[in-house]
Amino acid sequence: MTPWVLPWAPGSATGLGPMPGTDPFEAARTVVGELPDLVHLAELPERGAGAEMIGRTAGLLVDLHADVVAGRWRLVNRPGRDERQARELLERDLDAFEDAAGGHPGPVKLQLLGPWSLSASLELPRGDKVLADPGAVADVAVSLAEAVAAHVAEVRRRLPKATRVLVQLNEPLLPAVLSGRVPTASGWSSHPVPEPAPAEQLLASVLQAAGGDGGVWCDTPSPPIGMLRRAGAAFVAFDASHLESIPEEDLGEAIEASTGVLLGLVPPPPATFADVDVIAEPARRLWGRLGLGDGHWDAVVVTPETDLETLRDDDVRAILTRCREIGRALRQPEGDGDWRGDS
Repeated sequence: MTPWVLPWAPGSATGLGPMPGTDPFEAARTVVGELPDLVHLAELPERGAGAEMIGRTAGLLVDLHADVVAGRWRLVNRPGRDERQARELLERDLDAFEDAAGGHPGPVKLQLLGPWSLSASLELPRGDKVLADPGAVADVAVSLAEAVAAHVAEVRRRLPKATRVLVQLNEPLLPAVLSGRVPTASGWSSHPVPEPAPAEQLLASVLQAAGGDGGVWCDTPSPPIGMLRRAGAAFVAFDASHLESIPEEDLGEAIEASTGVLLGLVPPPPATFADVDVIAEPARRLWGRLGLGDGHWDAVVVTPETDLETLRDDDVRAILTRCREIGRALRQPEGDGDWRGDS
């Protein structure tokens, strides 16, 4: 297999997606200003249905429709108000992204819900999860793959100078799906575990739609790094708080094979302002256990530890600034330079 060529500069930082507020132009300007190495399309969940990850992804599905029924996104026969709102909100976000990053000469990143977490979140017309019907799961995956390809093409059209368009598939429910811990509608039982090979292939089909630049965010203890890599994830993303439970052999092999890592190292305030050595220590400790050389830091992009939508604007800027500082610091000897940064 040809190694993936890292699309970002060494020491880069980026965001996970969600941001506070309701103004997409302000959010886009903040992202481009604070995270120039790997800008991402911001999400603004405060705007309501269709602005959060389930709604944004459901609104992009091709030849499938979804709307909010009894407070939950459900597959329906025809487009409804919430689907239309999801599409309108995304259009505004893309307008803002084009306005702020239209001349951006580097990589950009998009975020959507992955096929397994989407199937564990969306309901069938009769009310149970899509996960209850293997045929419906397959239909959602096919529709999502087409949606990913179309979304990437639209962003390439709007941002013609972007060097690469990465797609981060968020799969927070994947470990629960793979271990049979997603409850049925009644709550008395759980959905059966999918067979490993078809489960990988389903995820692979959506990753492939990203044109080789698809990765997976799986922010849970013991993320299935091996499965994600076999499915073709070009990069993996997770929170540093899970480093002690990470399958280290799988992660080490992935990094040595040029898999990228989006690592959530920077915590929210007040811990944001801790000494850089303190924040970077979990990653440095992991590197030592894995026996990785300094050159392998190039694979790492530093991100916030969590989503930012509940934080104040000043705190968001402080966290994003800190992400850049930590990204640079990881490539320097420990304790070298101004380790408190400029925050």
